[in-house]
Amino acid sequence: MIEIKPGKIKDTTVSVPGSKSYTHRMLIAAALSDGRCNIKNYLRSEDTLLTLSCLRQIGTEIREETGHVNIQGAGGKFKPADHPIDLGNSGSSMRLLTAVVALGQGPYKLTGTGRMRQRPIQDLLDSLIQMGIDARSLNNDGCPPVEVSGTKIKGGKINIDCRISSQFLSAVLLIAPFAEEPVEINVTGGPVSKPYIDMTLDVMQSFGLTVNRCGYSQFEITNGQKYQAGDYAVVPDYSQAGYFWAAAAITGRSIKVKYTSKDTRQGDVRFAECLKMMGCDVRYDKDGIQVSGRPLTAISVDMADMPDMVPTLAVVAAFAEGTTVIENVAHLKAKESDRLSVVAEELSKMGIEAECSNTGLIIKGGKPKGAVIDTYHDHRIAMSFALAGLKTPGTRIKDEMCVKKSFPNFWEVFEQLLE
Repeated sequence: MIEIKPGKIKDTTVSVPGSKSYTHRMLIAAALSDGRCNIKNYLRSEDTLLTLSCLRQIGTEIREETGHVNIQGAGGKFKPADHPIDLGNSGSSMRLLTAVVALGQGPYKLTGTGRMRQRPIQDLLDSLIQMGIDARSLNNDGCPPVEVSGTKIKGGKINIDCRISSQFLSAVLLIAPFAEEPVEINVTGGPVSKPYIDMTLDVMQSFGLTVNRCGYSQFEITNGQKYQAGDYAVVPDYSQAGYFWAAAAITGRSIKVKYTSKDTRQGDVRFAECLKMMGCDVRYDKDGIQVSGRPLTAISVDMADMPDMVPTLAVVAAFAEGTTVIENVAHLKAKESDRLSVVAEELSKMGIEAECSNTGLIIKGGKPKGAVIDTYHDHRIAMSFALAGLKTPGTRIKDEMCVKKSFPNFWEVFEQLLE
């Protein structure tokens, strides 16, 4: 457990690691490529290491070096796995790799933590089955562990429901070029978190592939395309940047995150605009986005396209005047924790009126008091509630090292805020 002791916060500039979402996708794209790839600025965290471990387990040659990783792609020709593939509680790894192993020589069993075994994946399995892939939930409950048999992918027309996760679509998109026929995808529900689909398409385009699309409802991928080997770089993670913009909002200081800009596929960049709506000054400089805190007022906001920022905005809302309403984020119930219930529960411990519905949160701002915060092994709960401690004495965070899942050096960067 760590206690956050309020101190004098300084105007400062910080750096955040490479994007977790882009790292997962680039590691996989490199493994699917036709040769050696060098990926710079990749995020080395618990989740991304699970993706790397799986790729190694199915025969990918990987060499990690300081600041970058070398991957020898084999055109999606993967080897059998002698043992079950443990993906911990990395939802991105589980969903994306469930599709990827279908290109290998099965069967493959993918499993994870107790929480992972509660996270739905049936909509993805149904789509893979439509492509001629033998994929099933071993407990017949629509959740991991799953078993996938490597085979030739037929392709053709498939339907996919993305109301729970856009990663189901991303998974199918990533493997579609290896199908025997062109793939036509029809999205029947959702998708939630649309910017994450854009990230997948951005990575595919960077690796030389073409995807024809009609908005977020229809996608066509010509078979026979190849992921091209080369040198690639991962952009900064805007969800991690959001913690420091939020710190500025809560403390009234000015904090810039290096190398961030409006020109990004990451939907979390819109979090800065949310803070602007609450009263902060936001400046888009050439070397980064800077947020300067001002007196905060409540807002109503649809956060469907930036769900990772919901706990962070909720903590900021606790310091704002009025009642903040966060809408259209029902899919947060299936994250590392039920983030809607958890955020409401932990804010209530701090004396803040907060309640969750099936689709969002309602937070009445006030003056938070110190409390011991349970993190539920959820990295985003730990990092978001740490921000409250910058202004609220007595804030203590349990299991503070759960941040290793996405931001291993979070506490070091956090310390840079204090004079």
